[in-house]
Amino acid sequence: MKQWLLAGAAAFLLTGPVAMTVTSPAAAEVKQGGSMTVTYKDDVSTLDPAIGYDWQNWSMIKSLFDGLMDYKPGTTELVPDLAESYEISDDGLTYTFKLRPGVKFHNGRALTAQDVKYSLERVVNPATQSPGAGFFAAIKGFDAASAGDAGGLEGVEAVDDATVKITLSRPDATFLHVMALNFAHVVPSEAVEEHGADFGKHPVGTGAFKLAEWTLGQRVVFERNQDYYHAGLPRLDQIVFEVGQEPIVALLRLERGEVDIAGDGIPPAKFLETKNDPKFKDMIVEGSQLHTGYVTLNVKMKPFDDVKVRQAVNMAINKDRIVRIINGRAVPANQPLPPLMPGYDESYEGFAYDPEKAKALLAEAGLAEGFETELFVANTDPQPRIAQAIQQDLAQIGIKAEIKALAQANVIAAGGEEDQAPMIWSGGMAWIADFPDPSNFYGPILGCGGAVPGGWNWAWYCNADLDARAVKADSMADPSQAEARIEEWKKIFTAIQDEAPWVPVFNEQRFTIRSDRLAGPEGIFVDPVHIPVHYDYVYAKDAQ
Repeated sequence: MKQWLLAGAAAFLLTGPVAMTVTSPAAAEVKQGGSMTVTYKDDVSTLDPAIGYDWQNWSMIKSLFDGLMDYKPGTTELVPDLAESYEISDDGLTYTFKLRPGVKFHNGRALTAQDVKYSLERVVNPATQSPGAGFFAAIKGFDAASAGDAGGLEGVEAVDDATVKITLSRPDATFLHVMALNFAHVVPSEAVEEHGADFGKHPVGTGAFKLAEWTLGQRVVFERNQDYYHAGLPRLDQIVFEVGQEPIVALLRLERGEVDIAGDGIPPAKFLETKNDPKFKDMIVEGSQLHTGYVTLNVKMKPFDDVKVRQAVNMAINKDRIVRIINGRAVPANQPLPPLMPGYDESYEGFAYDPEKAKALLAEAGLAEGFETELFVANTDPQPRIAQAIQQDLAQIGIKAEIKALAQANVIAAGGEEDQAPMIWSGGMAWIADFPDPSNFYGPILGCGGAVPGGWNWAWYCNADLDARAVKADSMADPSQAEARIEEWKKIFTAIQDEAPWVPVFNEQRFTIRSDRLAGPEGIFVDPVHIPVHYDYVYAKDAQ
């Protein structure tokens, strides 16, 4: 969930379909002012763009900070943001960004190129412990900086106050996407140094909103940045994020007009009732997302080190039934990439549901009598119910899977250990792409770089040949190579699925429910990048 781009290069970097089209309301209809209330069950973990990496704080951070690149609201189309323009050298190694004039931080200081350099170097500094540091590996000097052996990034230069030059060690077709990630958002060094590790509780950025209040366990309040450089934004004067609110209670309060957006969505148990209720007809917004829900099969643990066993598990799971469990809020998946993502192979058939063939494969693997294993799952509804359906399907072919329903953090921790979790149902933690490029579905969750302690490659799958092909694909940065690059990624992902380190289960749709008093351009309530909502463009129809 992030952003990137500029005019000349846009044509070849926009390799995928746009999720939404934006139709701006007529100027006379747009209201300025007012407030809205958003609820969440959990407290906000951090608002530091170098640290925050969950779906809840993602769009909040985007409203407080900005990067050199961003996406057009409601779409996956990259546009310049803090960068007014940029140029790319003929060899694809040097990017020169001209900063937009008149941008100020929330503390009143003007943005400079030195702030961009500081922010990038802060992210890759190991002392920051940023989960996004690896995204910047193509920048010259990354290895030394990320190891703590250099004082900064050799490839980042503040040419003057308004010019940043970034030199890569290799061409990288995703680099402008990386410049739109939250991790590349710009922070002022003086605020970071003042608050240290608590900067995430005292954020200072250049964004449309600024932090006005944070009462831990109760609420976070944003107020309008009067000096924001995008004219007319934000629309609202204030956003109140209430935390500690159970989703079912939030829905009832929304119905009474006390809440404007139920941040955790419609509770699964109330989904059909709510969706079919006429009074909610115009309050529910549906949109596609770059998401796949999957079961990981740990290739380092027996018997999942045998490809036949992994293929058998793929054939044993009835994905249509699982989609019904979540009331049809998804479509069955047969490969790691979601249909919205460039590189999705429409012709790939994958492993069809076939319990008898699955039994035959187990017999070929010497496991005709089946085996016992464990299936880890987050303990929030509907994830345990999905895990039970998977458990029942596996039992039909002789696999006895004990369900380990744990807090999400504990499941993530188990997945990051090589010998802890034979199988994980990713629901609630499933991958939503950081940016609309197939490489982002590879490196962190299927590449060798993610198969490390604490990593997100919970299958511990590492194919050195495919890793080399992935690096080569991302080096195809020339516009003339765009189509060939996506074709190569298509082949990489189908080759991975042939080896079955995952069971891709479904691609989930996103549903946002919001009060009738809110409005905005099409797509912003299910924004594919500002997940879940692009707060900057929301306005209140009853604003005075």
